[in-house]
Amino acid sequence: MKKVFCVILSVLLAVSCLAGLTGCGSSEDQITLYVYNWGQYISEGDDDSIDVIAEFEKAYPNITVKYSTYDSNEIMYSKLSNGGITVDVIIPSDYMIGRMAQEGMLEELNFDNIPNYQYIDDTFKNTSYDPENKYSVPYTWGTVGIIYNTKYVDEADVTGWELLWNEKYAGKILMFDNSRDAFGIAEYLLGYDVNTTDEAELKACADKLAEQKPVVQQYVMDQIFDAMENEEAWIAPYYAGDYLTMAEENPDLAFYQPKEQGFNVFIDAMCIPTCCQEKEAAELFINFLCDPEISAANMEYLGYSTPSSAAKDYMDPETAGSEVAYPDADTLSSASSFNFLPEETSRYMESLFMEVRNG
Repeated sequence: MKKVFCVILSVLLAVSCLAGLTGCGSSEDQITLYVYNWGQYISEGDDDSIDVIAEFEKAYPNITVKYSTYDSNEIMYSKLSNGGITVDVIIPSDYMIGRMAQEGMLEELNFDNIPNYQYIDDTFKNTSYDPENKYSVPYTWGTVGIIYNTKYVDEADVTGWELLWNEKYAGKILMFDNSRDAFGIAEYLLGYDVNTTDEAELKACADKLAEQKPVVQQYVMDQIFDAMENEEAWIAPYYAGDYLTMAEENPDLAFYQPKEQGFNVFIDAMCIPTCCQEKEAAELFINFLCDPEISAANMEYLGYSTPSSAAKDYMDPETAGSEVAYPDADTLSSASSFNFLPEETSRYMESLFMEVRNG
């Protein structure tokens, strides 16, 4: 959430120096570190928030960060698998980490350079996508639900994922512009396993998404912010952390999790791809983002949930206690995670989604 957060630089510099590379203030040759992340997914100094990259560069003056963004896991994967780009740090979602690890696209991490990994809660370790904690360090976690504008949407209509098919709101509904999230919603609605590999079930989901297309205004990712905040659209599925950011700009927005049908809970984690040119510097960057004070300040701005309980000690109590950012165990009992799907299933799903998306 976009709140002022005071960072004690002397403490952060001391922590950063622990993992050395060239030492704080060293005159070693300048290093360029390429970070590739989701859009709207790091605090950049807006509204008196912390500028995470600027603070990292202060801690390591011999490292310059070149930062670029992507809209979806699939776009990021495509860019890296096609080659020809230099990237040192990426932040994929759980299922994509599993795919990239299996395909040999990720470097094993040297945790000697990531001592702040100790602050990551055990709940987010030894996951299905990285069972031996070789390739990833959790960055955020969260859930997917429905964002809607209470000025225009009748509460009686907010009963589940079927709201996204409601003809009453045709032209005011947004939809995910990535296959995995879009198919996940159709799978929850139809009662299928969100990790199904059954082609008949996937085709049924595609048919369901095709039924939705006439009421969809546009398929979006980062474009959702302007559309929902400015009331150009009234209903959209999206991530809880982004809802909290949007609600600060438009307090008429509300968030709904379809507990009876189910919804997605995810972890996005920091990884180093095999095309990395500056692995040790990349590990220092990952370590910096794991510092509890940095994580707290970063998540305060983003609205996403920190995987570090130690970071909550530095957060505004209202933020740390948010039921949207940190749902209780009963709510999470209705959630499920996306697993890595076989390549042929992923390709089939993507082709079906393109058919729906492009008509």
